[in-house]
Amino acid sequence: MALPLAGKVALVTGSSRSIGASIAKRLAQDGANVVINYATSADAASEVADEINAGKKGKAVIIQGDVTTLDEGKRVLHETVKQLGRIDFLILSAGLMGSKVMNDVDEDFFDHHMNINVRTPLFMIKEAIPLLPAPGGRIILFSSSLTKASGVLPNALVYLASKGAVEQMSRVLAKDLGGKGITVNTVSPGPTDTTLFRNGKPESVIQFIAAQNPHKRLGHPDEIAPIIAFLCNPEAGWINGQNILVNGGFVV
Repeated sequence: MALPLAGKVALVTGSSRSIGASIAKRLAQDGANVVINYATSADAASEVADEINAGKKGKAVIIQGDVTTLDEGKRVLHETVKQLGRIDFLILSAGLMGSKVMNDVDEDFFDHHMNINVRTPLFMIKEAIPLLPAPGGRIILFSSSLTKASGVLPNALVYLASKGAVEQMSRVLAKDLGGKGITVNTVSPGPTDTTLFRNGKPESVIQFIAAQNPHKRLGHPDEIAPIIAFLCNPEAGWINGQNILVNGGFVV
């Protein structure tokens, strides 16, 4: 039986660990060739690539590049095409999640979030448009279920402002690129057990957040990856401009 993504190529930014790594592994299981992108975690990227290549379905190549900067983001795009011959799916999973209340927010903190979470993804998309198949290209951005939650903490101010911008960017780009047959969607996980999520949080806070979910636990990266694989599937071509919350009922 043919794999649904056989012959396709996916660039997954920030895919050496956590959600990005799970996405890359899942796309490879469905037959896609994937780029494992990392900034500094070379050993982790090698582990992900080795696991994928051992599976003998889709293959993985490693491309180093700090996609928090636009120049590097563009270089990674073109290096993907150079190494794998094409790019079908641009999955922008790299991001920043800082925590500061308004009194502690300064301009550098704000600019850092907007540059990494909004500006670089936007202009990577612009650079990628001529490289993606039209029709058939897929662009997937990431937000957070917290943009829809009422129980949000004050220290999420700038992070969620940047993710709100991502959601609006996705909505408008879906209209813009839909005429080319390129879909643009956003996936919004709930609290997920990753290093990024745990960073700076005491265990008591993590357990409190987990208790807000009806399953009484955090999500796992492997529970986020299948929705990205589905959105890349040819059968998902009529899903465009949507924000899909994947949170176990944390926000309904």
